[in-house]
Amino acid sequence: MNAYFDIHTHHSPIEAGKACIVNCSPDSFAPGPEGWYSVGIHPWSLPDEVPQEAWKELQAMAGHPQVLAVGEAGLDKLATAPMELQEAAFVRQAAIAETVGKPLIVHLVKATDGLLRLKKRMNPRMPWLVHGFRGKAQLAEELLHHGLFLSFGAKFQEEAIRTTPMSRLLIETDESPVPIAEIYARVAAARQIPLADLCEAVRANVQSVFFHQFSLR
Repeated sequence: MNAYFDIHTHHSPIEAGKACIVNCSPDSFAPGPEGWYSVGIHPWSLPDEVPQEAWKELQAMAGHPQVLAVGEAGLDKLATAPMELQEAAFVRQAAIAETVGKPLIVHLVKATDGLLRLKKRMNPRMPWLVHGFRGKAQLAEELLHHGLFLSFGAKFQEEAIRTTPMSRLLIETDESPVPIAEIYARVAAARQIPLADLCEAVRANVQSVFFHQFSLR
């Protein structure tokens, strides 16, 4: 049986045969006895000012053993928050990811230059993952050149899928109702590879990014 890892979802893990990372805001983070999570402040939810106490609380949440990543942090030119404010919040969350030693899940909309500028400035040790990537192959190549991982959901450009090395590719549902198994099947078809090969490649990537301290087998 193929194992389907969903690295970013806003749904509960209800499908058989899959493991997922449920994305939460600080206000909605309420971990159960099992399950994996990411926690962060989305640029759409960014207030005019984030109190220092809120950053301390977010760092404490990020250090929780069931939290596997920080985010989604983001830069989004369609969001109402000023870009200066978005960048400041992004830097704080990227710094928290470095402090707790966990990857950063990135929400990116029409702000590639800003993202790459911040990545060059911060030179992070922890992986940065652009989630829900729908861009063209040229943009994929630019992000990959700067060391980012790309996570694909229900909608994607097939050429971008084929451009992305298997060692940098992740898969997610985000808010889509499309089952994770179907998204895997679509990605495998786009790459013209067996589904089992894709599942194994993503498993290896998930282990190296999120579970490097132990095996997922």
